Amino acid sequence: MGGDGNSAYGHKAFKRSRSHFRDRITADGRDGWPVEAGRYRLVVSRACPWASRAVVSRRLLGLEDALSMAIADPVQDDRSWRFTLDPDGRDPVLGIRYLAEAYDARETGYPGGVSVPAVVDVSSGRLVTNDYPQITLDLATEWSALHRPGAPDLYPAGRRDEIDEVMAAVYEDVNNGVYRAGFATHQAEYEAACTAVFRRLEWLAERLAGQRYLVGDTLTEADIRLFTTLVRFDPVYHGHFKCNRWKLAENPVLWAYARDLFQTPGFGDTVDFDHIKRHYYQVHSGINPTGIVPLGPDLAGWTAPHQREELGGRPFGDGTPPGPVRPAEEVPPAGRP
Repeated sequence: MGGDGNSAYGHKAFKRSRSHFRDRITADGRDGWPVEAGRYRLVVSRACPWASRAVVSRRLLGLEDALSMAIADPVQDDRSWRFTLDPDGRDPVLGIRYLAEAYDARETGYPGGVSVPAVVDVSSGRLVTNDYPQITLDLATEWSALHRPGAPDLYPAGRRDEIDEVMAAVYEDVNNGVYRAGFATHQAEYEAACTAVFRRLEWLAERLAGQRYLVGDTLTEADIRLFTTLVRFDPVYHGHFKCNRWKLAENPVLWAYARDLFQTPGFGDTVDFDHIKRHYYQVHSGINPTGIVPLGPDLAGWTAPHQREELGGRPFGDGTPPGPVRPAEEVPPAGRP
């Protein structure tokens, strides 16, 4: 399965499945799920780029008290995401061993895989949504009444058309493109996907050469979505997915941009390189049958100066950075540079 467990591959070209449960949690509760502090639990894997978007967004917006978070083991078994990192192998809030139990509580025998991110209704134990593109947009907009003071506007109304356009291009060729390359089963399919990945990365480097962020002069949802792929590029996608025309660290603009984000509170402090590497190299047995996890790359460069502040920009706009990471949510030393 892909990083989110929500994909299909084999002898046909890789195709990411659409989210099956697409209810929305909104301020007015129009889908039957109103925004409410403490009602829901966000289930993530720090290994998964799609889930990591929600982890970054939740932290930037200061939703830790309003939306609790469960972290799944990066290594799945045949029942997919499991809570073996928790005492007794159960999520302490939901009381379940596998995320699949929340899916089953919502719809027994549903088609498709068990994917993260997932939002679960705590009282009923039922899955609410696994619609990864919409979850973060709703955190930024529908959950605004519960944002921390000084939370950034990650999806500003006046910029949404441009943000959507950039995100669509990044999704097609980069976020999902690395998977199409990695799970390709024919040479031509791989070459087309890999070529598209690097063509888009070069387009992004050109865009970012003269501006600090993807859209406007502040952080937006577009930066979050690109970051979660870039931070995995050299540790996983370059070797494991054969996206190896060059390393991120060999592109001066993108490497500086990625380090700038990594060093911004809310981004790098959510990244667990240990979880990332163990998931991809141990779970994707079709690509890496030995299950050997590589020692590299050296992570020290992530904390090196980037000079991107010389381009100006206001990371949080009129807002402020998030406070320190909650002790219970700190990334263990093994996963940090």
